Amino acid sequence: MITEPKKSLGQYLLLCGWVVDALIEAAQLSADDTVVEIGPGTGVLTKPLSQRVKHVIAVEKDDALADTLAGQNIENLEVIKGDILDVLKHQPDIIAGRKIVANIPYYLTSRLLRILMEADTPPQRVVLTIQKEVAERIVAVPPDMNLLALSVQAYARPRIVADVPAECFAPPPDVDSAIILLSDISDNFFTKNGLDAQFFFTVLRAAFGQKRKQLVNPLSAIAGGKQKALAALHAAGLDPHIRPQELSLDQWAVLVKEILKNSSRP
Repeated sequence: MITEPKKSLGQYLLLCGWVVDALIEAAQLSADDTVVEIGPGTGVLTKPLSQRVKHVIAVEKDDALADTLAGQNIENLEVIKGDILDVLKHQPDIIAGRKIVANIPYYLTSRLLRILMEADTPPQRVVLTIQKEVAERIVAVPPDMNLLALSVQAYARPRIVADVPAECFAPPPDVDSAIILLSDISDNFFTKNGLDAQFFFTVLRAAFGQKRKQLVNPLSAIAGGKQKALAALHAAGLDPHIRPQELSLDQWAVLVKEILKNSSRP
């Protein structure tokens, strides 16, 4: 069996059995589930998953690892060779309403989460091992909010399930990891607030592009001038000296709606 991870693919093979157990428990699996696993490697997580669910779809970029896994004759396992980002581009329904359980390469995290959260039919539940620092950013609250946290929290409820030390992987990475759970995934936040997601994130990106400045400054261009930005902040009940990281998700919803009211945008 091939066990040597490839650094070029960001591979860190999972060693600790308790991490596998924690991932599976957080996913709340049932015998009728279809689970998508990203980067299964040598199958340390794949095999226990296959024993608990109806069907496992494992997407593996490394051809040799994919062939080895497919050759293990796990009856309810489907192995797809390819980069998960390319697979999702051409087969977006692969995740629709399903559960995702995976130990993913760190470099995938932000792009993968964005695709999963913004999918027309998103996954039901997502459980991943990711870099601990990134997990902590995702679950941040004011006054330490950030663009990644807001991008995830607008679509899902994130929770850190457990910290995972570096020695639970081979080779051990330079940083610790964490298991993160994303549940209640939907676009309800935008629907209930009557917000266009694209404009919402345009405002956020402008604000966090100058996160050390008072919010009125980066918002002026989008709002149609400083006075309109000030008016929107006032109408939202916010101090004009406030900074982007100090606002909660709900406060951002109110502010973006006020910017729309006071601007010339349709």
